[in-house]
Amino acid sequence: MPVAQCGCGALTATVMEYSPVVALCHRTDCQRRTGSPFGVGGYFPADAVVIAGEFREWARPTATGGMLTNRFCPTCGSTVFWTTGKHSGLIGIAAGSFADPAFPPPLRSVWEAHRTAWVETPAPQHFDRGAS
Repeated sequence: MPVAQCGCGALTATVMEYSPVVALCHRTDCQRRTGSPFGVGGYFPADAVVIAGEFREWARPTATGGMLTNRFCPTCGSTVFWTTGKHSGLIGIAAGSFADPAFPPPLRSVWEAHRTAWVETPAPQHFDRGAS
């Protein structure tokens, strides 16, 4: 079973299998969350994710008027997972938290108006270039 974890290993999210729903987000908020020019996450049914360990929450409004709540380790600060009001039955888990080269590639690239100029996304026919 794939296990995502924070930098210190105190917070984990275990899933039965990788999600086919993987998105690459260029939104400024995702850039700031990850400290990189984009965020990549898989979305899993909430009842298929087992969270273990202590976490803290930070919520922010989304561009569409909903809320997104990040969950992060209080020791090392790594954001491991998040939820959104728009997709209340899903948990987003940061791809990098799995630290697995076999993690599936993103199917969508969103918020490309915020994309850092030197970032190239693969195979445009596999991506939704709109903001969502």
